[in-house]
Amino acid sequence: MDSVIIDADEREALSSLVPSHPPPRKTHSYVEQYEQKPHYPIRKYSLDEGSRSSVTPDSEPVYFDSSDGEFTEGVVIVNGRTSGEREDYGFVTPPSKPPSNDIESLPEFMGAGGGVDVFKVPVRAAVNPGRPPCLELRPHPLRETQTGKFLRNIACTETQLWAGQENGVRYWNLEEAYEVGCGIGGQVRRGDEDTAPFHESVAISPTLCLMIDHGNRLVWSGHKDGKIRAWLMNQPVTNTVDDSKPFKERLSWQAHRGPVNYIVISSYGDMWSCSDGGMIKIWTLDSLEKSLVLKPAEKHMAALLVERSGIDLRSQVTVNGTCSISSSDVKFLLVDTVRAKVWAVQYLSFSIWDAQNKELVKVFNIDGQVENRVELQEPKGQQVEEPKAKFFSSTKKEKSQGFLQRSRHAIMGAAGAVRRAATRSAGAFAEDTRKVEAIVIAADGSIWTGSMNGLIAQWDGNGNRMREVNHHQQAVLCFCTFGDRIYVGYSSGYIQILDLGGKLIASWVSHNEPVIKLAAGGGFIFSLATHGGVRGWYVTSPGPLDSVIRTELSQKEITYARQDSVKILIGTWNVGEGRATRGALMSWLGSAVSDVGIVAVGLQEVDMGAGFLAMSTAKETVGVEGSAVGQWWLDSIGNALDERNTFERMGSRQLAGLLICLWVRRDIRTHVGDLDVAAVPCGFGRAIGNKGGVGLRIRVYDRIMCFVNCHLAAHLEAVTRRNADFNHIYRSMVFSRGQSVYTAAAGNAGSSTSAQSLKNNNNTNVSTEDEKSDLAAADMVVFFGDFNYRLFGITYDEARDFISHRSFDWLREKDQLRQEMSEGKVFQGMREALITFPPTYKFEKNKPGLGGYDSGEKKRIPAWCDRVIYRDNQSSPFSECNLKCPVVMSTVMYEACMDVTESDHKPVRCKLHANIAHTDKSVRRLEMGKIIKSNEQLKSMFEDLKWVPKTSVSTNSIILQSQDTFIFTITNFSNSSRVIFNIVCKGQTLARDDGEDPNHSRGTYGLPRWLEVSPGAGIIKADASLQVKVHHEDSHSEESFDSIQQNSLSEDCDKVVTLMVIVQGSCSTKTTSHSIKVRYCASAAKSLSLVHSKTTSMTKSLEGSTRYQSESNRGTRHRNDDSSRRG
Repeated sequence: MDSVIIDADEREALSSLVPSHPPPRKTHSYVEQYEQKPHYPIRKYSLDEGSRSSVTPDSEPVYFDSSDGEFTEGVVIVNGRTSGEREDYGFVTPPSKPPSNDIESLPEFMGAGGGVDVFKVPVRAAVNPGRPPCLELRPHPLRETQTGKFLRNIACTETQLWAGQENGVRYWNLEEAYEVGCGIGGQVRRGDEDTAPFHESVAISPTLCLMIDHGNRLVWSGHKDGKIRAWLMNQPVTNTVDDSKPFKERLSWQAHRGPVNYIVISSYGDMWSCSDGGMIKIWTLDSLEKSLVLKPAEKHMAALLVERSGIDLRSQVTVNGTCSISSSDVKFLLVDTVRAKVWAVQYLSFSIWDAQNKELVKVFNIDGQVENRVELQEPKGQQVEEPKAKFFSSTKKEKSQGFLQRSRHAIMGAAGAVRRAATRSAGAFAEDTRKVEAIVIAADGSIWTGSMNGLIAQWDGNGNRMREVNHHQQAVLCFCTFGDRIYVGYSSGYIQILDLGGKLIASWVSHNEPVIKLAAGGGFIFSLATHGGVRGWYVTSPGPLDSVIRTELSQKEITYARQDSVKILIGTWNVGEGRATRGALMSWLGSAVSDVGIVAVGLQEVDMGAGFLAMSTAKETVGVEGSAVGQWWLDSIGNALDERNTFERMGSRQLAGLLICLWVRRDIRTHVGDLDVAAVPCGFGRAIGNKGGVGLRIRVYDRIMCFVNCHLAAHLEAVTRRNADFNHIYRSMVFSRGQSVYTAAAGNAGSSTSAQSLKNNNNTNVSTEDEKSDLAAADMVVFFGDFNYRLFGITYDEARDFISHRSFDWLREKDQLRQEMSEGKVFQGMREALITFPPTYKFEKNKPGLGGYDSGEKKRIPAWCDRVIYRDNQSSPFSECNLKCPVVMSTVMYEACMDVTESDHKPVRCKLHANIAHTDKSVRRLEMGKIIKSNEQLKSMFEDLKWVPKTSVSTNSIILQSQDTFIFTITNFSNSSRVIFNIVCKGQTLARDDGEDPNHSRGTYGLPRWLEVSPGAGIIKADASLQVKVHHEDSHSEESFDSIQQNSLSEDCDKVVTLMVIVQGSCSTKTTSHSIKVRYCASAAKSLSLVHSKTTSMTKSLEGSTRYQSESNRGTRHRNDDSSRRG
């Protein structure tokens, strides 16, 4: 960092920086005016260069203590300004009685401009007012505790919530959802201390998908090892001390060679699964049923039975080596219960399959265009021509340029070449933002898809694109439906509610990380975030229920509010490409950490030079950071902090010469985590990291703290550029998971990592003015580093004169940073402790004492370049620490280590004391449960949710023969509410003359292949009716699929199934059902005799019903009817 020699012209140009009304003083003597003011004794240093020769790096460190003698107590701050003479900035003096007897805070200077734009203090409350109150089933676990066990997906029944994780599955009984967790030291692993009681499986391969099978009372899971597993919903309870023993699967088999990405059960009871490489397989209903009948001891036989029944659909649509579907990974499957179809979702295409005969119906792309044949050309592995670097000798004109200009050209040229190469190479692997990330079927039978670009598209059942909506500029990651509502989860953490027309009903921030799964059940919409937190949102939210719960829960704040405190040591040092001795590091950091819980260190100019900057830029382009010198500093500082025994390194981030690193004391490690990193270059067109900022973000006692190490623009006159650098860093810094000690291991979190990358990509690619920066959303932000603000309106000799007499009060009036802060131009609303140590720049290396200031040809004016400035949750001084103002901080130490001589800067350290208010979420969940059970108003609201509109069906018995069609009617008698219905098959039996044979009952909801029901689901408007067609399909193709079933049927047996018409309201948590018995007669003659024998009994039930016959049987029916009437 070089200064410049100020000539007469430049001095005149900079004269505008001098305040218009300077304090009265004699121009020839600054010392006399200092002596007229009272001051306090401070340890003196001589300007004699040899006076400190006896001080060695290992000697006792010497610091300048702070003094508050020049400020009075009780200064009123209004919008960052004092009520004193100066109105453009303020000083914050601690109250006479500090909050803690052992903590004495220092007076602070507060910048103007806070409270507006991104500099507003984030709003906090005991219960978040910006979103509906929720059930914290699994509070946000620290990411570092989840390595190898991240939750990836969820699925819900009316009584249980199941979750798939990287080492198995788990489930919660919803009746226990409000109970307290085990707490720290309990039997659960870290991260689940506050989780509601749950049950966990044995350790297995990562779970990629879950599916609820209500018919068989099973939960199916697909895994990374290619296996599909079945789990009993009702796990046996042992009622023993070892009730927490992990449970095992009911059935498993090897389904695919690759991972099982998705599984569904079709309308006909068959299981469909998909994998990478365009693989889709079907596992027949009969093989699944037979395998489930076998005893647990016969697991191996059951697995073989299912494996051999698998049908490879890809091979069936491949002719002469050409496949009708793409070979890209099949990520999702969707069952269209309305039309008995199955959708398969690939990279940028869809395929629709008939669930009955398993034939391919249609293939079309993301734009809805039909594709008859797909050329299998993947975006992966495309050859991209590498740009060839060309080197030219410099011309004489170029050689005449200055060294800095030539270095700039070299750096920009190298960085530009690398960036172009990386961009072109990455283009082959870049994902199309139109890629489908989620798919769902709504109550009315329409299909909805969500893409990476935030676009939501509506399709009809035939694959025709109907409409598009875009309510949010972030990636859509998941859907779920409840009643006539569609819930959308985004990578930004938002949840939105849409109606069946795509209109936005409500929106709120559900998590601070991407929402990767949504599931409905038990009166909740459960959301899962990438960090593993699970929240339950009431199906009525947002609504009147929310305000009742929020009010009641806020009144119980005292029961679940907790408070802790921690001291944070901030160290900043411009090392000038040098290295420090252990003595220097102990003097700077090691001697001040005895009572510190967190240590954040920022270094500048760790490594510099044109070659290094170009290489650093190249590495940043491909996602690599760090250097050997940076690693040396990390190890050296770690040793000074006793890293092995006392502190634990959390992580670091390096951008060219900037390095930030963080350590946490081991005894509070369980409360600190979620490390994220960020970097913002500001040098050479905002592209090179010689100037800029690097940041770390952590969660401490569930509060977000950000630490930013900055190196801003140099030179006395570059005030505006420094302000712009800060503004750029503050607004554009985006945190993401970095390759740190913990996040490197957590980086293999599968879907959660991909969702996080989607979040980061959207943050950088989408610019929304109203979107708040990551730093603005934090509870505490600390900026430190070489800010490069200088002293203005003063000469070198005058500054030395002030320093020699410790007249820092006058020097502070000449501080550019304080001047800019007082005018609200930089560090708006932030605070800095009163500076009472000498300027830390510029010194000659290895020269001790104050005589070490630059005395060379340039004679750079001393300046306080190295600073520490912070913001907490306080919107006004001396706020009480509570859940509305959760982080209240004060400065207890602000010193420069003047005895360290290894650089032209002196290291600075600042110790902050933080009081942190947080929530015991386990206790708050318990209190919420008490409110739900005891509040009469809430009980009445929940009871109203159980209401189901009155409906009826026109028949309860249907008799079919070959190719027969019967139509019955479902009527909705409500004049205010729509009805949602779903038709399932409860089971199938064989009927003989002597009655039904219960031994052949099927326990699935799948239809038999000889029966078609259309529509199988849908929505009925208020005071309306809907017709449903029941058709017998005499398909010979079923012999190949239902061989087991066909062998069990005889010619003299009829087939009888029971259809269940399940009905619920548009927002009902309960359902009602109607039963219809459908009998297929084995012979036409027998069918006719049965019809005549039951004509009288069926007359009443067939009102609103119609029978259609096939052409072959219609004439026979008419002749028999005529003869019966004549008789």
